[in-house]
Amino acid sequence: MLTAHSGKRLENNYSLNTVDICPVGALTSTDFRFKMRVWFLKETKSICTSCATGCNTIIGTREDVIYRQTPRENDHVNSCWMCDYGRLNFKFLEAENRLLEPQIRSDGKLIAADWPAAISEASLQLKQFTGNEIAIVASGRMTNEELWLTSQLAKSLGVQWIDIVPRREPGDDILLSEDRNPNTNGARLILGSTSEPGAKLMAIAEAVKSGEIKALVMLKENAMHLGMPVEQLAQLPVFIVMNILAHEATQKATVVLPACGFAEKRGSMINGKGRLQRLNRAARPPGNARDDWEILRDLLQAVGGGDSLSSSDDVFRRISEKAIAQAVAIQARRRAVGRKVHEARKALGVRRD
Repeated sequence: MLTAHSGKRLENNYSLNTVDICPVGALTSTDFRFKMRVWFLKETKSICTSCATGCNTIIGTREDVIYRQTPRENDHVNSCWMCDYGRLNFKFLEAENRLLEPQIRSDGKLIAADWPAAISEASLQLKQFTGNEIAIVASGRMTNEELWLTSQLAKSLGVQWIDIVPRREPGDDILLSEDRNPNTNGARLILGSTSEPGAKLMAIAEAVKSGEIKALVMLKENAMHLGMPVEQLAQLPVFIVMNILAHEATQKATVVLPACGFAEKRGSMINGKGRLQRLNRAARPPGNARDDWEILRDLLQAVGGGDSLSSSDDVFRRISEKAIAQAVAIQARRRAVGRKVHEARKALGVRRD
C-alpha cells in the first residue's frame, strides 16, 4: 500500500514528478490515467513555455491530440524534473474558443476569409498609415524567428512603437521562474530594446486613446489586458490580431489571423539563463490556423519588406548571420580602440609593464 506520511498530503507544485520516478507504475496521474496507452503515443522533444526556465520536455501525442507533457533530462536546465503548472499547461490548445479561420471585417462584421485575402487586407490596412501612426505589441511567448520577422515588419513600416508584454508572478526558487514569458531574453536581443519589457506599453495605450496611433498590431497578446477598453479598440481604424484564442478584443479586430500554440510549431527561444533552446512541433494546428512565422513572413512580403524564406530554419540562419556580423563588428571596434590606446601610449612615452 502506498500512502503519504502520517498527517501530510502529497500536494505541491512538483507532486507529479513522483509518477515519473515510480519504479513499478503504481503512481499515476489523474490527468492522464486511462486516456491513452503509452506505447501509442508519438513522443516529441521540446521545451516548456510556461516560464523563463524552459524545462526540457517530451510531448506525448496521438493523431494531433496532446495527452501529456513530461520532463526530459537536461542537467543544465531542469535535471529530470518539471513543475506541475508547466506540465499541465497545454489544455488551452483545445479550447472551444480556438481561432480556426482568418477573418476580415466587412460591413461592420467579421467574416471568414482565405489566407491570401486576409494577408492582403492586413497589408493594405497597414500601408494607409505612416510608421509613427502604427504600434506593434509582440509577445515574450513568441519564438526568436517570429520576433525577428516582427522586427523586420516594424522596420519595413517605419514603426517605432514596439514592445512586448511582461509577465511577472511569484517564483519558487526551484524551477518556476518569476518571469512567465519563456523568451524575454530573445525579445530583448532581437527587438534591440534598451529598456525593460513593457516600458512603452502605457505610452502606446495613451496614444491609442488620443488617436495618435491609428493602427494597432497585437501579436499573441490581449489588448484589453493593457488597459485598452473594448470601446477604444472598436474605434481604431486598423486593429490586426494574431492569436490562438478568441476573446472580447478579437471581436473588434479589422483582421484576425489564427496562429499556432507552442506544441504546434518549430522555433527557438532563449531561456532566463541565456541558453538557446529548440521548440519542436508535436501536433498540427486545428482548422485553418497557420504557423506564426509563416503569417509574419507573408505579411512582411505583402508590405514590401521581405524576400523568400521557406522555413523557420531559414529565418534562424538570418538571425545567426546578423549575430555573427554584430560579433565581428564588436571585435573590430575593440581592435580599433586597442590600436588607438597603443598609439596614444607610444606618443606619450608610456611603457606597459
